[in-house]
Amino acid sequence: MGRDGIRAGVLVFGALLAAGLAPSSSAAQSLRGSSRSLTAQNAQAQAHDFTYLRDAAHVRRFVELGYLVPLHGNRDYDIDDEVSFPYARPQVRTFVERLAGQYRRACGEVMVVTSLTRALNRQPPNASSRSVHPTGMAVDLRRSNHRPCRAWLEDVLLSLEANGVLEATRESRPPHYHIALYPEPYTRYVEGLRTGAVQAAETRVAAAADAAEAASAEDVVAAAEGGRSYRVRSGDALWDIARAHGTTIAAIQQSNNLLGSRIHPGQVLTIPAGGGVGVQQAMRLRYRVQRGDSLWDIARAHGTTIAALRQSNNLRGSRIYPGQVLTIPAQFR
Repeated sequence: MGRDGIRAGVLVFGALLAAGLAPSSSAAQSLRGSSRSLTAQNAQAQAHDFTYLRDAAHVRRFVELGYLVPLHGNRDYDIDDEVSFPYARPQVRTFVERLAGQYRRACGEVMVVTSLTRALNRQPPNASSRSVHPTGMAVDLRRSNHRPCRAWLEDVLLSLEANGVLEATRESRPPHYHIALYPEPYTRYVEGLRTGAVQAAETRVAAAADAAEAASAEDVVAAAEGGRSYRVRSGDALWDIARAHGTTIAAIQQSNNLLGSRIHPGQVLTIPAGGGVGVQQAMRLRYRVQRGDSLWDIARAHGTTIAALRQSNNLRGSRIYPGQVLTIPAQFR
């Protein structure tokens, strides 16, 4: 397959994009798997100039060269005993560790990796002849017995498919998810998230300083209007504050002229004395999507579900974009 350098692969990937061979979001949004999905996975392997490893000696050589890195497992994920070679491309390890942490926080389970790099002579009988496991860019995850965990993971995988960073397939023998990660697109995706997080953090620090200077004046205004004031602490969310004060997210947003659900430590909020807003006002609650948001984050912040958000906004999948305005279903506020 030629040398294993990523730099040359980037040029090939650009050519694939120009030729229309790179995966598109419209072709994703499905976990059923298809010949087109396999074609997309192999096109990415070629674009990255990845080698299909022949046997155990070939795998060990790539480990020595640093092209493959070990996955040891941690408190968020385990490596199944049946995994032949617990190694993968560096970006795959990053993906597994990030996803596993989010998965355990979301549903309380440890994620289980059932397959990583597999040499060509170690492929199982039911494996496709076009499998990309021999390149080290694929990982299989055990399917949970709990429906909420399956729903969460499938939603995340579909969202990442829509962003063009992987191809995922739900398979049944045995029950698992096969994921082919696209290293270069995934690296750019993560860097974009980090850049957005840094910018958001800088904004929150500046806003917290402004809020601290104006805190006394805001407290007086709140008291004069018959409401209560609350100073936001680290880790607070509007949902937690609303529930603690017997009010709603919509009521707090209206009382503080908030367009979304972003708040920052040190910010002083007015808690409405009446605890609510009219039905028509509640029906008009909107949220503007910020960089790094996912439907899961927005649903959790507003005490609703991903399914309810999709229905309220006529979304077929989980793809959202910064600046998009979503309707938050009234029955969940």
